[in-house]
Amino acid sequence: MTDLLPVLTDTWDHDRSWTLATYEAAGGYAGLRKALATPPAEIVQAVKDSGLRGRGGAGFPTGMKWGFLPPPDGGPRYLVVNADESEPGTCKDIPLMLASPQHLIEGVAITSYAIGCHHAFIYVRGEVLHVYRRLLAAVAEAYEAGHLGTDVHGSGFDLEVTVHAGAGAYICGEETALLDSLEGRRGQPRLKPPFPAVAGLYARPTVVNNVESIASVPGIVAHGADWFAAMGTEKSQGHGLFSLSGHVTTPGQYEAPLGITLRELLDLSGGVRQGHELKFWTPGGSSTPIFTAEHLDVPLDYESVGAAGSMLGTRALQIFDETTCVVRAVSRWTDFYAHESCGKCTPCREGTYWLKQVLHRIEAGAGHERDIDLLLDLCDNILGRAFCALGDGATSPITSSIEHFRDEYEAHLGGRGCPLDPARSTLFDDTPEAPSALAGAGGQR
Repeated sequence: MTDLLPVLTDTWDHDRSWTLATYEAAGGYAGLRKALATPPAEIVQAVKDSGLRGRGGAGFPTGMKWGFLPPPDGGPRYLVVNADESEPGTCKDIPLMLASPQHLIEGVAITSYAIGCHHAFIYVRGEVLHVYRRLLAAVAEAYEAGHLGTDVHGSGFDLEVTVHAGAGAYICGEETALLDSLEGRRGQPRLKPPFPAVAGLYARPTVVNNVESIASVPGIVAHGADWFAAMGTEKSQGHGLFSLSGHVTTPGQYEAPLGITLRELLDLSGGVRQGHELKFWTPGGSSTPIFTAEHLDVPLDYESVGAAGSMLGTRALQIFDETTCVVRAVSRWTDFYAHESCGKCTPCREGTYWLKQVLHRIEAGAGHERDIDLLLDLCDNILGRAFCALGDGATSPITSSIEHFRDEYEAHLGGRGCPLDPARSTLFDDTPEAPSALAGAGGQR
């Protein structure tokens, strides 16, 4: 059994864990003070040596990403934190910002100092108003304590931090679409190159990192690169948040070294809900190919999950038992991707629409045998041909579910419809009714 390691979550159970006083009492901002007495280049090298990889899904080495910035030219450069967590099942950054926002803010300060940034931005998903307000309050506390602002702790380093709320578009989780949105334009992916490191926010050199990536930096600086690198696996080093949701006895955030298995996490969380057994699960969110019970012992690191045919992604482990119809689950995910497609490119705009229609037809029992191959053909015409990764992600659950559960797709055909009762898979005793105050835009009070 791999032991859980509370690093980012070490204060979550403390009284008023979100306050600066609680964070500092647990050793918070020791990393920033140490960083300000260290040459910036040494901090960049320490992050490279630690093996920290992007925690937003792609897993690109964080220190290497910082190193792509061109030499200073006298103009501004920016740090942008991608806090636009919007994918179904992905729920690690929002709890982190809610329970311990100072982890992120200290990471922002250290990273900004390391890359020569004097104005950093935190781009938050607009629907999570409570998190946005908490971040604003946390930033204000950090300013008041001298962790941000002019001449931080007498070091001569100045840093301004802006918390920006998006308007609720999944596409803005793509880094260049996020930058366009932050500049006040419609959030759509940019053509690359140039990459953000060369021409990002306001056409200036920019680093875009995930919340968890930046929040991991203070620990690396405070405890050393070797401390971080000693955790995890040889190529996937460090700790991470694993989000368990769905048909699991105790859902929640489990912080552990990379390389832990789902079997171990289920042991820690009480297993699949009582009286049921695991059917399928996502290792990295709804945009990653699904796994089955055969993959319980796959180490949850980038290399092992990739070799097994999926992606570690955001470590959003959605657990589904035998009561769940895989066609219904995949159809709901596809509805989301069709709705969130920005419409910029034809493969994604048209392809996700037709994937949605065919899946609805199959689920309703109106599909034909050829519809399964039609789904695969549509996915083949989207994969690798879309402007950004949204299109690719939309195909992953479909192709993988057909690979593992083609017989269940076939069971829906020929007018038979879904063989499973959706009421059995619900986690609730009853279905909540829609509010009666306003039925719609023109409803009666």
